[in-house]
Amino acid sequence: MAHRVEQDYDYLFKIVLIGDSGVGKSNILSRFTRNEFLLESKSTIGVEFATRTLQVEGKTVKAQIWDTAGQERYRAITSAYYRGKTIADSNIVIMMAGNKSDLNHLRSVAEEDGQNLAEAEGLSFLETSALEAKNVEKAFQTMLTEVYHIISKKALAAQQAAAANSSIPGQGTTINVDDTSGATKRGCCST
Repeated sequence: MAHRVEQDYDYLFKIVLIGDSGVGKSNILSRFTRNEFLLESKSTIGVEFATRTLQVEGKTVKAQIWDTAGQERYRAITSAYYRGKTIADSNIVIMMAGNKSDLNHLRSVAEEDGQNLAEAEGLSFLETSALEAKNVEKAFQTMLTEVYHIISKKALAAQQAAAANSSIPGQGTTINVDDTSGATKRGCCST
């Protein structure tokens, strides 16, 4: 039996989940991609990934989500999957998620403090709960929409630049110097 490989998408965006061990990265991934929550999930070793295809402003976007190990001993491996904020591509969107908001009785960071830190660092922020499926979908949809807006603006700017350059001779414009008006050619001094 032949299997059809899904390639029906307009954009492919990569999302990398990073954070300390035990913060719920794997359950955020499984909640978003399979709508599952594993109460007895094990620590990620190295890197795992899953995909989900969804609609962003009428375009089909395939999200490739990488779940990195949080333990210190795997940092060398996981850092290969992202380059860090300081040398990242300009199309990057960073969101800080305060996960496990369902454990309010064990809270160590107030939501307002998380929001303030995110604003100071220029990041998006949402509190999430993979257990209750709270804001997980919204977090991914927000990130993917922000990346889509960045890509769309760059594509539009490139199209406008190409259109502006096409009217300037010497910028790849072909100028036809042959007389194609249908007039007959005359010799040098003929009447």
